Amino acid sequence: MTKYATKILEIVESSHSHMTADQIFDALRRTYPTVALATVYNNLNRLWQEEKIHKVSVEGMPDRYDRVERHDHLVCKKCGRLLDVDLGDLTAQLERAAGLSILSYDLKLIYLCDECRSDTEQKGM
Repeated sequence: MTKYATKILEIVESSHSHMTADQIFDALRRTYPTVALATVYNNLNRLWQEEKIHKVSVEGMPDRYDRVERHDHLVCKKCGRLLDVDLGDLTAQLERAAGLSILSYDLKLIYLCDECRSDTEQKGM
């Protein structure tokens, strides 16, 4: 693993904020000021393909990167805020419902965060 990949993995694993590639790039530049954004994207893609990090994709938003520890996500439909939620391992339950073996799953629960719900209620929507 390259020095960049090692540091990117460290950044992703130590963050609980679901960073974008640009945010990871900014953090990496503190250690390696001359690093190129393309290097960050290439290493993120490689780490994701090697299943060392998790990529969280939400329509209309930039991909965000997360640690691989088993957990699911709450996604605010309005602002895109992403929060971790631990619903336990649902693999056996999903396999029974689907009638087949599941390798993995990525559960995203869509909701309105408190701030967006409050904003919507204030506007009378």
